[in-house]
Amino acid sequence: MSSLLYVCVRPEVGAADAEHASFRRALGVDVVDRLDLLDEPLDEKRLQGYRGIVVGGSPFNVSDTVKSAVQLRVEADLERLARRAIAAETAVFFTCFSIGVVTRLLGGEVVTSTPESASATVIRTTDAGAADPVFGPSAPALTVFTAHKESAAALPPGAQLLATNDSCPVQAYRVGTHLYAAQFHPEPTPRDFADRMTFYRTTGYFDPDEFDRVQGQVLAASVTEGAALLRRFAETFA
Repeated sequence: MSSLLYVCVRPEVGAADAEHASFRRALGVDVVDRLDLLDEPLDEKRLQGYRGIVVGGSPFNVSDTVKSAVQLRVEADLERLARRAIAAETAVFFTCFSIGVVTRLLGGEVVTSTPESASATVIRTTDAGAADPVFGPSAPALTVFTAHKESAAALPPGAQLLATNDSCPVQAYRVGTHLYAAQFHPEPTPRDFADRMTFYRTTGYFDPDEFDRVQGQVLAASVTEGAALLRRFAETFA
């Protein structure tokens, strides 16, 4: 068994398979086990032996006014993962949708006023980020891929801000030593992200009429430091 686990929360099988491959490549290891929370509830016994867990993205939103029973269960399971990380039982790197789950758990507010369309964007590390073992070597700034409709209104209680930018002030934070949460997607290469766009062409992350132009900009972007974050996460914890 691998010491790393990828937790999938994407309903689209093709996008989920590709995301798993992206995380495996970015983490720099041959084997990253997979748990699909949409197919099976979180079993605490299943987590035994994993030293590092990465949580992928999802078209779900914490701020959704109507939620299926599956989405509600997924959110509850992600909260359980967050509590394990806060207790330093397992290191977890939450991304995209799941940072909203963690923010709400901590007592923070999730809003839709600072969205970012599918694109490469520059984020700046804070002083805490520069001193962090995962984010520090990427200081003072790094380029990552974003695509989200909601985000934290402000840094939630108990968290240390690691990265920010003008478009979305809460780009990444840490809670304690074992919980990392990022609004952006650290794992995809430009090709990975461009391919992922095909699954979400009409879901509001970009103008579908501008698909070719946006995809071209994604493919032309120079994005490598997101994967470097994940490699350092694996080296630090797994």
